[in-house]
Amino acid sequence: METVAAILAVIAGIIGIIGSVLPALPGPPLTWVGMLLLYFWGGTNGAGEPMSLTILLVMLGVTIAVSIIDYLVPMYLTKATGGTKYASRGALAGLVIGSFIAPPLGMIIGSFLGAFLLELYYARKSTPDALKSAAGSFLGFILGTGLKLMACGVMMYYIIVYLR
Repeated sequence: METVAAILAVIAGIIGIIGSVLPALPGPPLTWVGMLLLYFWGGTNGAGEPMSLTILLVMLGVTIAVSIIDYLVPMYLTKATGGTKYASRGALAGLVIGSFIAPPLGMIIGSFLGAFLLELYYARKSTPDALKSAAGSFLGFILGTGLKLMACGVMMYYIIVYLR
């Protein structure tokens, strides 16, 4: 059972890292589930010590905080740069479309272009204003994604350490 839990923990960690970039998967929660599996099914480090409850709970707090921040930062930066809901929706649509066309570069370009085009077309903004809104939306996406990747990277580190 411990081997199965270890394999599932690694898979959850990898899918969580992928989910930090793709909008359809909850990245940090999936990676945290990988840690939880190792906690309950005997993951130990190189010295034979089991994972502590403190590490597990701290990473749960990080997961919750990053998930909330990932939701708030893009909204805040979009609004701070004069963007509307169309910039946020366009960034998400561009991200999804770009992930199928040419990942990972397509996701980055698609996010920016989606925000720009929807601001230009639906919000009827001038080109400079639409660019400013798209930049804010894009920056929010990059910051949120970066935070999720860092959190998942740290949790994946603990998953690897406690595989033994």
